[in-house]
Amino acid sequence: MKIIYEHSHLNGKEYLQVHFPAELQEIVDVIKSIDGNVLKKSSDKSKNEKAIKSGLPHAEVYNQVAINKNFKDQFKTHGWKEKRYRYYATVDEHIAREVMSLPADDAKKIIEARGETAFQRNNQTDFVKSGIGIEVQFGKYAFVAYDFFVKHMTFFISGDINVGVEIIPTNKMLQGMDSGPANYEGEIFNLYRQGRNTPAVPLWILGIEP
Repeated sequence: MKIIYEHSHLNGKEYLQVHFPAELQEIVDVIKSIDGNVLKKSSDKSKNEKAIKSGLPHAEVYNQVAINKNFKDQFKTHGWKEKRYRYYATVDEHIAREVMSLPADDAKKIIEARGETAFQRNNQTDFVKSGIGIEVQFGKYAFVAYDFFVKHMTFFISGDINVGVEIIPTNKMLQGMDSGPANYEGEIFNLYRQGRNTPAVPLWILGIEP
């Protein structure tokens, strides 16, 4: 696959260029190594109807699951590992602000000592190495905003990462996929809407296609 678009939010790419050029190159190399032309039978009724009218037995689209697995395998080969973050939530705003930067067990004790219920939650990011977190997002369009404002932000605040990388299909690739996934053009525009400093975490955002 190849990188068509890129955006450096809060100098995310520049941070990588200065501090982690080898890891930056690994990310580029992994993307280039992925075969994006892995196809499957479409589950989209309208796409299949159009294919049948054209004399084809069914429509073929990019296999998102297989492409995701290829990314996982390649990043693992280069030493990138999944990272999970456990924390406790509470509906009390004052307590939440007090404990959100504390270790999970300490937060739980404080929440319960104040007579509130501590709700255990977990965040997970696809790949982490050298303080860099990567999300490969071929899922539903809403997941990209969750990555930007929850996943990357959570791991940045906790000190597990210093920069996040988001890999998203382009609109051109989206046309050859089943309905639902996000596309770079739409998500980057949504990011611009938030202003120059939101979210408050450095990001390198990439739009890719076969």
